[in-house]
Amino acid sequence: MNTRNLIEIMSVAENLKNYTRHSWTSTLRQESVAEHSWRLSLLAYFVADEFPEANINKVIQMCIFHDMGEAFTGDIPVFNKTDDHEKIESEKLYSWIDSLPSPYSEKVRDLFLEMDEQKTLESKIYKALDKMEVILQHNEAPLSTWIPLEYTLNLEHGAEQVEFSTYLKELKQELNNDSIDKIKKEK
Repeated sequence: MNTRNLIEIMSVAENLKNYTRHSWTSTLRQESVAEHSWRLSLLAYFVADEFPEANINKVIQMCIFHDMGEAFTGDIPVFNKTDDHEKIESEKLYSWIDSLPSPYSEKVRDLFLEMDEQKTLESKIYKALDKMEVILQHNEAPLSTWIPLEYTLNLEHGAEQVEFSTYLKELKQELNNDSIDKIKKEK
């Protein structure tokens, strides 16, 4: 890849370090989009043995790229995101993907199409883990950072996405138990 192209791509990706998410860390600092994507990628790496039939390298790539559209729009929490937000983010993302040099534009486009379709095992693993990482982060953050909606949303978030896997259903249940314990301790 041309070195100037590489620098320009990294400059766009740097936005993910600057944009914060609705989530907070255990030290009362807002989490960046990049931090979420990094830990999601790490999560995918460590569940590889649970999915020997999956291409975990592809899952990790999905985890790395999945929020790249937010480099253009910033993060909008799932409970505030509208179809208009989704459309704008998608248009900006695909415009950026089309600007990438070949073969990267084709590879990244194919990756996003696979993630959007949610038909492959890899895309389902990525999507479920994305939801689980959010709950994990919320459980690690002080309860004072939660909004009232999250007391129930944390327990419901990702339930549909884990249904295809016994292991991920167990992970979801463990995270729910942690959420419930956290709420009980606070009261």
